[in-house]
Amino acid sequence: MEIYRKLDGCRRRPACFRCGKKGILLHFREALRSLQTRPFIFFSLILLVKSYLAYLVIFDSGLSLTPLLTEIPFIWLLFCLIEWFATKRKLVYYLVANLLLTGIFFAAIMYYKYYGVIVTYHALDQVNQVTAVKNSVFSLMDPYYLLIFTDILVIGYLLVRSKKLTTWKRFATRREHRGVVMALFVVSLVLCFVNVLPNRASMNEIKKAEDMGILNYEAYTILSKDKFDPIPRESITQQAIDTEKGHAAPQEPSDLNYYAAAQGKNLIIIQMESFQNFLIGLEIDGQEITPNMNELMQKNFYFPNFYQQVGQGNTSDAEFVVNTSFYIPPRGAASGVYAGKALPSLPKLLKGHGYDTATFHTNVVEFWNRGEMYQALGFDRYYDAEFFGTEDTVFFGASDEVLYDKTIDELERMNAQDRPFYSQVISMTAHHPFTIPAKKQRIELPDRYKDTFVGDYIVSQNYADDALGDFIDDLKAKGIWDDSLVVIYGDHLGLPIYSLDRKDKALMEEIYGHEYGYTDMINIPLGVISEGMTYPAIFEQIGGQVDVLPTVANLLGISLEHHLHFGQDIINETYNLLPQRYYLPSGSFVSEESLFMPGSGYEDGTQYPLSGDGGMNQGASEDEYERALRLLHLSDSYVSQLRDRSPAKPAAE
Repeated sequence: MEIYRKLDGCRRRPACFRCGKKGILLHFREALRSLQTRPFIFFSLILLVKSYLAYLVIFDSGLSLTPLLTEIPFIWLLFCLIEWFATKRKLVYYLVANLLLTGIFFAAIMYYKYYGVIVTYHALDQVNQVTAVKNSVFSLMDPYYLLIFTDILVIGYLLVRSKKLTTWKRFATRREHRGVVMALFVVSLVLCFVNVLPNRASMNEIKKAEDMGILNYEAYTILSKDKFDPIPRESITQQAIDTEKGHAAPQEPSDLNYYAAAQGKNLIIIQMESFQNFLIGLEIDGQEITPNMNELMQKNFYFPNFYQQVGQGNTSDAEFVVNTSFYIPPRGAASGVYAGKALPSLPKLLKGHGYDTATFHTNVVEFWNRGEMYQALGFDRYYDAEFFGTEDTVFFGASDEVLYDKTIDELERMNAQDRPFYSQVISMTAHHPFTIPAKKQRIELPDRYKDTFVGDYIVSQNYADDALGDFIDDLKAKGIWDDSLVVIYGDHLGLPIYSLDRKDKALMEEIYGHEYGYTDMINIPLGVISEGMTYPAIFEQIGGQVDVLPTVANLLGISLEHHLHFGQDIINETYNLLPQRYYLPSGSFVSEESLFMPGSGYEDGTQYPLSGDGGMNQGASEDEYERALRLLHLSDSYVSQLRDRSPAKPAAE
């Protein structure tokens, strides 16, 4: 037996045979004690578990070897450096590394749940927005996400209260064998390169992060330099844009349908917060959800195949795209990236034809850098939280009721002038997470919708519709309605697929009659209303927010000869191509029959029929994919080469 002990190296081996479970328990305790005194192994196991949690949420992947092969090599690189260079405070460095990497995994989870993309260091530009959207962030947090911090809380408690702290520190300072550390470092470095290098060219950021590993992807975005070679300014012409868009030779303006049909009228653009197209005509157990919007779309020009084109800036991006007919930047909100440029815009275009211009938004003008953006767009005035007050606030600012009540007085004043006006009115109350106060709830939903994200969304949009109806009544009573061209649309999606739980998805399937998909998610309504011009008509052609400016210009009879634009008159179009950014992977676009989302490129991309009935089709071609990318490059190149604007600012009211 002694010989056996020497060969085995186990002093308690006889106990294993004599006691069974008792011996196994002793071995387990020894193994646990070994883990506690070897932070390299201890924290590797902890972070491996956390990486599996992140993969489960973001990539919807089950148990696989992927996190082990992609995340652990990066973690070991960091730990090897700690083993080499740390001495007395080694345990502190392990704790800091654990906290840092845990924060990255948690940020990746929460950002994906809100935007559907992988967070990068560029999102640090949004840190000042976090407190404003904290309710939205908290609403996306499933309780089990917080398990990712469990070890940190437990270790923190033990470090403060445990009598074994000194012993743990002493054991943790013991260095691992330098040869083993060197071998692990080399192997880990090779695996990191193997994970990163073959996947650099992938268009789909989510697939890229999955194939590289989240931590490798974050490091790659930091270390890789952005390569942007702008197209020379002289090569960016309307003809070049039209060619990429697939337009036929432009017609004479007078040959277009409805050209100048609303000439000389006021222009009122109403941007509805988070308003998706499925709300139009929706009834739940016999209750009409948006009766006022329904009536507007039934009696006027309605475009059901209309799609958002916003990005990180959400509502402010919608304001930018609609007022410029340019695409959003590759990253960041347009209001931050492009605010320093002298932007050709709808307000400037209309001011050149004698219009008075103003924009109305109940939030503070500093949010999303709107003050600078309104200056760049050339509005004469803006009305923000200072004007609307705080007597009836919901989320970011005054309620839609206050917005419309105070806006109507200003529009009446503007209408009394001897010139037309352009006003953009931004609704806000139906904002994520859609938990409006009980006193503003106008509808009682069936029990199956209560305490659900979808139910809260529908209740808030019912309120927004009710407030809109009162505004329209006021416009009519003040004599403004008949003299105005009214354009109304949703600014962006309200129900991201990646934010819905199983119950919410089941409710959406009940509403749609099919599984809620990406094409449904980015589909928003567009309505064009003008007394004496519009009539009940449904326009089935596809369009996007970039098309609003040229459509309005055609109706008002204003030439765009000297205004470069990436949209087209949606009323007269026969074909359209709509590049997408941010909420969908780079390279995504909407064409006549489908939404295309790339994989590494076109070949492994996915087609989603616009009908939303599932299945695959071949509607989006590789030529369209290449043209959509070139259109984005043309827009990025053009706006980046515009001259810097003068410091004059629009007046605050």
